[in-house]
Amino acid sequence: MLEFLLIIIVLFFSVMVHEYAHGLVALFFGDDTAKRAGRLSLNVARHIDLVGTIIVPLILLGFYVMSGSGVIFGWAKPVPVSAHNLRNPARDYTLVSLAGPLSNILLAFAFAVVWALLAMISLQTSAFLFVARFICFIGVKINIILAVFNLIPIPPLDGSNVVSYLLPYPLSLRYRKIARYGILIIFILILTDTLRYPFLLADYLSRAILDWMYRVGSFLG
Repeated sequence: MLEFLLIIIVLFFSVMVHEYAHGLVALFFGDDTAKRAGRLSLNVARHIDLVGTIIVPLILLGFYVMSGSGVIFGWAKPVPVSAHNLRNPARDYTLVSLAGPLSNILLAFAFAVVWALLAMISLQTSAFLFVARFICFIGVKINIILAVFNLIPIPPLDGSNVVSYLLPYPLSLRYRKIARYGILIIFILILTDTLRYPFLLADYLSRAILDWMYRVGSFLG
């Protein structure tokens, strides 16, 4: 039970940082919508989305408990961004979109650094060190999953904004119309196990990061 609780806590923290990064970068480029809405905050309660932060993670957690395998992920309530307030709307909105996945990648490396340090200094086992290393391990895995998942080019995921920016304007307008079906498409991909492939990629990347960080730490030590 402690394992599942820690997974949910790390997931909540990671999606909160993801949304905070969107709002912070938007503010940097001139849009203070998130700040005025009270969303430029590290208060988890301000970012909770009924479906993405509670229902989907609990459903996936149930599948994980029953099958012994699977992935647990989710999303927070999107931070409001007004593109017309940005200095260069098309370019800046794309950078705002990329800020979320980038924050998860940076978090993953931060967790990996702490994981490697704990691996080098833990000369004896203890409950605290075991829990701390587990938190860091799932911190890497969850954040890489969030980064990869959000970069999938399905509206309203962050990757769709990058694709929309790269497409010619007429195609971009048509592409954005998919957004109304985005959540439905995501659920279909989950139910048909199609998302297994990006999650396998995320699992490979997270393990590669941990292995690389441990090797670097061993070399420096």
